[in-house]
Amino acid sequence: MKRVKAACICQTLHFMLKEDVNRDYALKQVEQEVEQYKQGLEKNRTKYKITEQTAQPDGSILMKVIKQYNASPVGDYLN
Repeated sequence: MKRVKAACICQTLHFMLKEDVNRDYALKQVEQEVEQYKQGLEKNRTKYKITEQTAQPDGSILMKVIKQYNASPVGDYLN
């Protein structure tokens, strides 16, 4: 029998600007979307670690995150 001892998922997320709105408004929307994503992780009590968050030349945001997979223990992944 096997058991999952530790599990995490590594994601690269690209929060992109909407093209059909004013640029300033689109930038604010991207920032809000990033904050909502982080708040969602906190709200769901998902263990996570943001390893990189960079603003791109077009104003979009690229985020690399390691986060808990389902309800599995995270082991040493987030140290």
